[in-house]
Amino acid sequence: MTQTPTFDHPLDPTTRPQDDLYGHVNNSWLSSVEIPADKGRYGVFDVLRERSEEDVRAIVEEAAADPGSDPDARLIGGLFSSFMDEEAVEAAGLAPLRPRLDEVDAVADARSLLVATGRLGRLGVGGLLAPIVATDDGNPDEYVVYLEQSGLGLPDESYYRDEQHAVVLRAYRGHVQTLLSLAGTADAGSVADAVLRVEHRLATGHLDRVSNRDAVATYNPMTADELAQAAPSFDWAAWAQAWGMPEGALDRAIARQPDYLRSLSTALDEVDVADWRAWLRWHVVLASAPHLGRDLVAAHFDLAGRTLSGIPEQRARWKRGVSLLEGALGDAVGKLYVERHYPPESQAAMDELVEHLVEAFRRSFASLSWMSEETKAEALAKLESFTPKVGAPVRWKDYSALELSGDLLTDVGRANALAADREIGKLGGPVDRDEWFMTPQTVNAYYNPGMNEIVFPAAILQPPFFDADADPAVNYGGIGAVIGHEIGHGFDDSGASFDGTGALRDWWTPQDKEAFTALADRLRAQFDGQRSRTAPDRAVNGALTVGENIGDIGGLAIGHAAYRIAVGEEAATSVGDDGLTGDQRFFVSWARVWCGDARREEAERLLAIDPHAPQDLRGNACRNIDAFHEAFEVAEGDGMWLDPADRVLIF
Repeated sequence: MTQTPTFDHPLDPTTRPQDDLYGHVNNSWLSSVEIPADKGRYGVFDVLRERSEEDVRAIVEEAAADPGSDPDARLIGGLFSSFMDEEAVEAAGLAPLRPRLDEVDAVADARSLLVATGRLGRLGVGGLLAPIVATDDGNPDEYVVYLEQSGLGLPDESYYRDEQHAVVLRAYRGHVQTLLSLAGTADAGSVADAVLRVEHRLATGHLDRVSNRDAVATYNPMTADELAQAAPSFDWAAWAQAWGMPEGALDRAIARQPDYLRSLSTALDEVDVADWRAWLRWHVVLASAPHLGRDLVAAHFDLAGRTLSGIPEQRARWKRGVSLLEGALGDAVGKLYVERHYPPESQAAMDELVEHLVEAFRRSFASLSWMSEETKAEALAKLESFTPKVGAPVRWKDYSALELSGDLLTDVGRANALAADREIGKLGGPVDRDEWFMTPQTVNAYYNPGMNEIVFPAAILQPPFFDADADPAVNYGGIGAVIGHEIGHGFDDSGASFDGTGALRDWWTPQDKEAFTALADRLRAQFDGQRSRTAPDRAVNGALTVGENIGDIGGLAIGHAAYRIAVGEEAATSVGDDGLTGDQRFFVSWARVWCGDARREEAERLLAIDPHAPQDLRGNACRNIDAFHEAFEVAEGDGMWLDPADRVLIF
């Protein structure tokens, strides 16, 4: 058994931190650890996810062996056993797919197409529009349906138009034909050609990924009449009913991309119904293939793994089974995970960390020279009203309505339908401010502007991010800076559009907004065109990554200030047994949490779609922080040197 790598690796003495902090901290790890054959990238997050995955595996295998009287354990064990019974899946062949394909074959016109996409969407099949129920940005005390562009089989619209994705696009057509053929499609080549025609057509109406980050531009409330005017050929009532929405659910909805609705409506008029059937058949097969026989599973991996991410080897079946459980029954698994793996002392230590970070933000706002007192008061009010959620939710999702049939694809569809009903059931009810949108076994964190909250699941609260017994410099440079990053999203180029109640409201004076925009533009320009170790031939998109870069640099600055609040200047500047000062250990810890490598294909895919900068650039983002230059005595001419006039610090 391969030993899981840790992150207590030595620093690289041949690389000076003044020239490349990320390399100084991580080169020894990067040179000794290979990316596993079943991964596109590998680093801190991935290692912790492997640990969480193993922990969850133990839980679900125990549930499968002996669920006892716990109804959630029976569901967990039943669905996992169904997934792991590969021979039963193989024996069933294409029979479980037939009801879904019957929906496709029944499509005769635009209305029946929309009904089919609604019914199939409930089962987890991608459609023309993705309905998302969330708090209304204009009134965060109510839920509303957001309408999100959809319909593509590749990661986003740029894959259909941008020359840098031409190789993937050419390969995609072959993947479509192969999967359709394996799913029993006659004349799969002609059907694949039709799929590409439709997806190209849909892609021309999509908003690009950078524009789609604009919280104001993508907030477009529409009445039912206005939806009908925007997309007269889209039968909204039939689609909503097929999705299971109650009457009146779209009396007021939020169109995220109104131009896409207009483009889609025209496409419904102009695209031949046979092409629509081909497109829908493909999306049924694409969504279903991972839960069918070996040939379809392998062909799906050829597309999603090898072509898009350069991953040479499919993940072990048990890992894929764990991923299925995480999506279908995540809270049921999470409840058992927390009982075993989240010690109470972690909660107390995190509470103290958050308190110091909030205080550091208070002091930062008070000292900002570019922000007026009027805007500072609004910023502080937002800070005081935000909610930290750490570890696990106070209430778990209910899965009692899920009945398992024993057929894998059927049960995956039922789990998706239950989740869809849960979301739709929020409409008209009170906002649940205790809800989590990640499970506690997830190694990640998020900021939710609609609820002005940060959420840190239990699984991320472990080394190298956090250790209740560790040196404060390590914790503040790790999880502390990441908490600062997430709080900072409340004040980045998107989050700054929301006030402390979660409402989309401009609380800035015009002068302050202009100053903020100028700083953000400088950060865009600083990252725009930078290149990473893992994709040296592709440039970073500064406009796509600006929000996360604001979060990183703000999180670093605030995390360091909070560290100084926690330990004082003397401890922060004193040299320890390792020869480093506390401040230096803080920045080393920051660089360490971004340790990781990526295959070229995966790195290039992420550059196209991921709002985060590559890991090495994130680790070296501290070149914007004065305290970093002071801690390591960085001088002009050093690789990490950034002239004070060029350093961008917003908060």
